[in-house]
Order: sequence, then structure tokens, then C-alpha cells
Amino acid sequence: MGDAFKALADPTRRRILELLAQGNLTAGEIAAHFDMTKPSVSHHLNILRSAALITDERRGQNIVYSVNLTVFQELMKWFYDCGLVKGDDSNEKE
Repeated sequence: MGDAFKALADPTRRRILELLAQGNLTAGEIAAHFDMTKPSVSHHLNILRSAALITDERRGQNIVYSVNLTVFQELMKWFYDCGLVKGDDSNEKE
């Protein structure tokens, strides 16, 4: 889980995750949203993939990236278990 937190610490990688949350994208489609070289984007994608925050799948000549929701579910469970996030209290009586 430490790798996930390190990966999320970078604003570029958080933006990539925001883009992928809207739908699967190729590296070229992701790179079009940034003013950086494609190798730099690939570096960020590799860090996200190493942290298991994204997955990749070859489709023809393209590699398509998507968010790995399982890891995010594990992170949210950790936040709840540590008491860092409170549950929904809307059903409790005052």
C-alpha cells in the first residue's frame, strides 16, 4: 500500500487517474492532456502500474490503460479501519 501512497503524492499521476476515471485511454491520449514528453508520461504510467493503481491491456497496436478499482477499495477500507473516514451517519437518530 506504501507504493500506492507514493504514486498518489504526485499531482501529474493524480491527474492521470482523474482522466482514467472517465474512461480507458491509450498512452497517447493521456499524453495529449499534458505539456510533457511522451517518455515522461510513460514514466508516470509505469509508477502507477507498479503501484497497481492502473492496469494495461494490449489491444492491437495500442496499450489501453484503466483504473484498478480493487486497490482503491483497499485504500478506502484502510482509511475506514484507521478511523480516518467516518461512515454515513445520516441514518442515526439524533
